[in-house]
Amino acid sequence: MRLDRLFKRTLFYLLVAIIILFAVFPFYYAIITSFKSGTAIFSIDYLPKQVSLANYVSVLTRGNFAWNLVNSLIVSAAVVGISLLLGVTAAYALSRVRFRGRPALLLIILSVSMFPQIAVLAGLFELILGLGIYNTLISLIFSYMIFTLPFTVWVLTTFMRDLPIEIEEAAIVDGASPWVIISRVFLPMMWPALVTTGLLAFIAAWNEFLFALTFVSNDAKRTVPVAIALLSGTTDFETPWGLIMAASVIVTVPLIVLVLIFQRKIISGLTAGAVKG
Repeated sequence: MRLDRLFKRTLFYLLVAIIILFAVFPFYYAIITSFKSGTAIFSIDYLPKQVSLANYVSVLTRGNFAWNLVNSLIVSAAVVGISLLLGVTAAYALSRVRFRGRPALLLIILSVSMFPQIAVLAGLFELILGLGIYNTLISLIFSYMIFTLPFTVWVLTTFMRDLPIEIEEAAIVDGASPWVIISRVFLPMMWPALVTTGLLAFIAAWNEFLFALTFVSNDAKRTVPVAIALLSGTTDFETPWGLIMAASVIVTVPLIVLVLIFQRKIISGLTAGAVKG
């Protein structure tokens, strides 16, 4: 029995190690490559033999990459804020207010996110041109809401539906309005779900490429995924792998930091409602 248990535990940890290696190794190799320069980039090394910050200095000082980082931060933060605001209010209506067609409406909201981006690109491009927001950060914020808002509404509706109705009834008896119930009663209880949906919306907006490439043509207003794709070398035939790796590390590190900071809230938000007592 002990040997069987030891074998299962060893097999489990071996599987975990393989998954971690598969997930972490590409980023680790990108970090190593970002410290190389010249022909050393093409040599295969699993441990850093030299540490040079030249690629990082170059990518941050050349062109508009620093502004591209700021643009991505502004767009992602705005998308998260608007998604959570609209998502919480919509979740309250869909989970607490009884009206005809509520299940169908929730299904329609979720189905919007099922369409591939390329399928709505042409129509969305015409809409953005008609609104006069082409080549602005507002166009990105507006377009990103298509795939962040449905997910946010769905998750927050599921989470809010599991909150005790007695708390809401007590607040109504005390004369609280719907907005007071949402902001003072439900929001403090929804932090795990808010952190989870907000972080996933931030990651989606931070990494989005197709809309950012289509709706913005000014280099100073682009976001970092497009800026990385448009990085060029000193000659027409040079591929700046060192700069691309350095830029990729700079873009990825903030996401990793956010996940590490809020990992407990994320786990609580993803598992909320999975088990009911």
